[in-house]
Amino acid sequence: MSVLKAESLTKKVTSPEGMLTIVNDVSLDIAAGESVAIVGASGAGKSTLLALLAGLDSPTSGRVTLAGADLTALDEDGRARLRAERVGFVFQSFHLVPSLTALENVMLPLELAGRRDARAAAQETLGRVGLAQRTGHYPRQLSGGEQQRVALARAFVTRPAVLFADEPTGNLDTNTGEKIVSLLFDLNSQSLTTLVLVTHDRAVAARCGRLLQMDSGMLK
Repeated sequence: MSVLKAESLTKKVTSPEGMLTIVNDVSLDIAAGESVAIVGASGAGKSTLLALLAGLDSPTSGRVTLAGADLTALDEDGRARLRAERVGFVFQSFHLVPSLTALENVMLPLELAGRRDARAAAQETLGRVGLAQRTGHYPRQLSGGEQQRVALARAFVTRPAVLFADEPTGNLDTNTGEKIVSLLFDLNSQSLTTLVLVTHDRAVAARCGRLLQMDSGMLK
């Protein structure tokens, strides 16, 4: 059963050199529960493709169907609502709210969704990523690896249909990065979530069930 589908997805932007095609006529179909890595050189269009698939950006042409909804037919509010309900994100930079504790950061998407069990669910998920003792700490009091663990907990706490990860180890040293990747795949298998991962690290990509190579905006 398809959970994420792109049909003839194209993204063009204007630049001083003229019109640039960042994503060029990409079609793909990802089944529920799959783990898919998108790899390619810097500038190949990987992050832009991820943003289009997640509804963070709109294509110039083509369409994206996510969890049964046509993203390209929704307005910005509709896309935001779908992301809140069905999508999780992990980025290279952790995107934690500095004025909130680890617990409050993980509670945030649940509170926005009106969940009454936000605190209990956030505490349970922080325990799953090994941070049960750090719930009251602010991002500045946590190491990079701990901040990314908080980001993982926040991404998984809503039980998303699809988790998008964009270079999740990019800001971490090798040892910490390996631990975060193992945690990401453990959480993914426990949650039966579909994982779409952008990475330049072939070892990370090899842990996914399928590998998509991107070059000059096109899938090879």
